[in-house]
Amino acid sequence: MIDIPRELAASQEKYNGEAGRAFIEELPDLTAGFLDRWELKPDGPPMHGVSALVLPVLRADGGPAVLKLQILDEESEGEPVALRVWDGDGAVRLLDHDEPTGTMLLERLDETRLLSHIPDTRQAVVTIAELLAHLTSFPAPPGMRRLGDIARAMLDRTPRALDRIPDPEARRLVADCAAAVREVVDEPGDRLLHWDLHDENVLASGRAPWLAIDPKPLAGDPGFELWPAIDNRYDPDDIIWRFDAMTDVLALDRPRARAWTLGRLLQNALWDIEDGRPLDDGQLEIARRLRGHAG
Repeated sequence: MIDIPRELAASQEKYNGEAGRAFIEELPDLTAGFLDRWELKPDGPPMHGVSALVLPVLRADGGPAVLKLQILDEESEGEPVALRVWDGDGAVRLLDHDEPTGTMLLERLDETRLLSHIPDTRQAVVTIAELLAHLTSFPAPPGMRRLGDIARAMLDRTPRALDRIPDPEARRLVADCAAAVREVVDEPGDRLLHWDLHDENVLASGRAPWLAIDPKPLAGDPGFELWPAIDNRYDPDDIIWRFDAMTDVLALDRPRARAWTLGRLLQNALWDIEDGRPLDDGQLEIARRLRGHAG
């Protein structure tokens, strides 16, 4: 019997409601079924993020791996597709996949060595940029979620959201982010994006210094990838350095990259407003400084 972490149950309840409760209820049987089907033995306590259970296992040949179980949704359904495209080159390797449930068997990385543990935040930013430069060199496969569709939907939701921002300066800042997205929305790009490459989604491995995990892939412009690394271990005085360093490593056009990065503030702000949460001061400051950055 697998013990389901209470924190995972709480986050599923919070973010997925009834579907999350049903997933948690079914998870012990689902896990046992895949242990049997793929001839796996548990090899340590279960780990978890916000939405997934990750169980260290041994394969029939004794090789280490992890079993990842999560709710299948529009974000998670693209994960195995992207991992197959990358095929272990810059990202964790996919070993097996069950399409109906989204369950994956992945190579085991070193969960004790995260990029977030590196004291030098600038080196961490450069490492993420180097990974992104490689991962986004791949064209997105057919059927991947498209940044252009997401951006147009955000712009459609913006007018109503602006009416719910009481602070005039914050309202103007979010409106400026929407204006920046409007300038680039007709050229959304076609690269394979990770979308969520922050410093806790980069792990060490015996076969490579650092590898990316947990993509929420999109087809789009690599400029939409920069926000997490700018926001990691937030330092307002490092915002511009991080943006400039990443755009240099990825060889991006800075005005376009700035517009798509402001698009991430717009995306986050829309989620906060629609969920009744206050806008985050740190994220507003990132947008404020990038808005004024001539590049």
